[in-house]
Amino acid sequence: MEKKRKKKHTSYPSDQDSVALAHEAMVHYGVLSNDPVALLINSKHGLNAKAALDFIALSGFTYEEFQETFKTTVKTIQNYAVQDLKLDAPLSEKLLKSFALFHKGTEIFGSVKAFTEWLNTSSVGLGNQIPFDLMDTITGIDLIEEELIRIEYGALA
Repeated sequence: MEKKRKKKHTSYPSDQDSVALAHEAMVHYGVLSNDPVALLINSKHGLNAKAALDFIALSGFTYEEFQETFKTTVKTIQNYAVQDLKLDAPLSEKLLKSFALFHKGTEIFGSVKAFTEWLNTSSVGLGNQIPFDLMDTITGIDLIEEELIRIEYGALA
């Protein structure tokens, strides 16, 4: 039986713009390549807090979903952005990996909305877990990415 998370209404970029927006964000944050050294360097350097706000806008996450996933408050992020502060390495890494995940997901599903719908539906390849529920850890993000690759190549569990 397929499970779905209850999700409040959110706004998404239009289908035609969502893949382009995900690609643009990936280019902007320098994580288009699968280069783990670049990911490490960018994470340790720290992203500007505006990156978190950009992720909320791109992903369509509600503030509650963002706070649940990233273990920080939107108010804190907004305060950091006003003060032009950088995020710490763990949060920067999770954001960079999440941008990469959304880039991959929008390429496969065709839009941020369709990808987000998939994120909120149980996945057989993830042990019938809801992918969104795994996004709060780096390992979870990696497992979701592996499932996306299986979907992309038609190797479903």
